[in-house]
Amino acid sequence: MTWLLAALLIWPLAWGLNGVLVRRAPARMARVAVPLIFGLTVVFVWEALVRGFGIEPVILPAPSKVAQTFADNRSILWLDFVQTGLKGALAGWVIGAMAAVAAALLIDRSPFLTRGLLPIGNLVAVLPIVGIAPILVSWFGFDWQSKAAVVVAMVFFPILVNTVAGLAAADRMQRDLMRTYAAGWGATLWKLRLPAAMPFIFNGLKIGTTLALIGAIVAEYFGSKDVGMGFRITTAAGRLGADMVWAEIWVAALAGSVFYGLVALVERWATFWHPSQRG
Repeated sequence: MTWLLAALLIWPLAWGLNGVLVRRAPARMARVAVPLIFGLTVVFVWEALVRGFGIEPVILPAPSKVAQTFADNRSILWLDFVQTGLKGALAGWVIGAMAAVAAALLIDRSPFLTRGLLPIGNLVAVLPIVGIAPILVSWFGFDWQSKAAVVVAMVFFPILVNTVAGLAAADRMQRDLMRTYAAGWGATLWKLRLPAAMPFIFNGLKIGTTLALIGAIVAEYFGSKDVGMGFRITTAAGRLGADMVWAEIWVAALAGSVFYGLVALVERWATFWHPSQRG
């Protein structure tokens, strides 16, 4: 009963504190403190509800139990992250991003490819991951290469569409001005159109960060070596080890947040001139 009462009290208190911070605290402090307080409140309420209602760990483990499992299996979780997050997701994201930007430049250069590649990219985007993952695993084997291939298929289309839209974002008057300077396609692309497309490209890259980790984890359900986040989740769930499943989920959430944040930082550095990046 004490835990349930604490859960009922902590939520309005945290809500009120966040409201005060948003209204009165400096903007930089509020940007850090508000999500931190909200996250800690959610974890506390989770812990209180599990303890208050006596929920079995097999159904929903308490955060303290998950944290203990996380601490006891740091080496295993690290190896899983390296296999899935770095080798599978990051490699696939890099390859998919490079391929998408290259395809966007080709599409921009050729109207024929505009009518040909975009429908193919759309077709690849709507293919269900549960359908293409087993095929790619059979093609590329059970190691990280097959997971990277799934990630490439998932991130290619969002980055492609955003890059194509970005390349078309330059104003017509700006293009006419470049022509008056006798600038060719390459000079116009480098001096005008790519800078104008940067916000669009980074939007696609940020979308790809979330899709990459999801694709790599799901791909491991269809065959993998004895290491990896998807492999660990599958085996732990089969043994009713919900605490290990949640530990892997925490690793995935943390890795995805850091990955997204790094791309956002690079975007802020690369597009400092854009109105969206100004204070």
